[in-house]
Amino acid sequence: MDLKLTKPICFFDLETTGTNITNDRIVEIAILKVFPNGNKESHTWLVNPERPIPAEVVAIHGISDEKVANEPTFKELASRVYDLIKGCDLAGYNSNRFDIPLLVEELLRAGIDFEMKNVVAVDVQTIFHKKEQRTLSAAYQFYCGKNLEDAHSAQADTEATYEVLKSQLDKYEDLENDMKWLSNFSSRKRSADFAGFIAFDKKGKEVFTFGKYRGKHVEDVLEEEPGYFGWIQNADFPLYTKKVLTAIKLRKLNNKLS
Repeated sequence: MDLKLTKPICFFDLETTGTNITNDRIVEIAILKVFPNGNKESHTWLVNPERPIPAEVVAIHGISDEKVANEPTFKELASRVYDLIKGCDLAGYNSNRFDIPLLVEELLRAGIDFEMKNVVAVDVQTIFHKKEQRTLSAAYQFYCGKNLEDAHSAQADTEATYEVLKSQLDKYEDLENDMKWLSNFSSRKRSADFAGFIAFDKKGKEVFTFGKYRGKHVEDVLEEEPGYFGWIQNADFPLYTKKVLTAIKLRKLNNKLS
């Protein structure tokens, strides 16, 4: 089944130095851009993370320090990546919890203020887990009847993820071929930031999801304990989480002034 698109959607996958959204870096990025008319374009870049890649990580994706030594840094690639995904919806495998948050961190470090307000994100892994509870390789075999060659190659994973989503739409009649609907279905919870430190409650108000203020409204905490804002800004939280927190603080201040 072909995807019903109102604008382009970019399937993407990252290979990285590790799994820490705040501290780890991209070593490979692949983007498969699918247009509403069905046309596709694919781009893959190796990336110099400007730090050693741990041996246990190299054993998984096969990308060593030597392989990326002469490749561009993400900062050098950032504008090309941004131009490719700008104005598009996003999709990936475990992308809501990992790939999107880490990509946004890299873009922010490169000075590009990426915003997700008008973007929907479809996480193919979540659809799969809600339906079957398997890995990407198993999903590819289950839905497409194919073996996933070169697993943990970013390009192979993006192509497989695209094919799996189309097959999921064929298999499950209750799935709507609409990117916003699929985004809602594949989201685990509504978060104000990508990493999930700030979520929305049932009334659409931001609440903290961690620490001593877990479940408390962000605006109330910032009002009652102003120092908590500074602590988060200086601690090891994702840049996008800090950006969202700053926006909430400014909104509260503007409301007071008005």
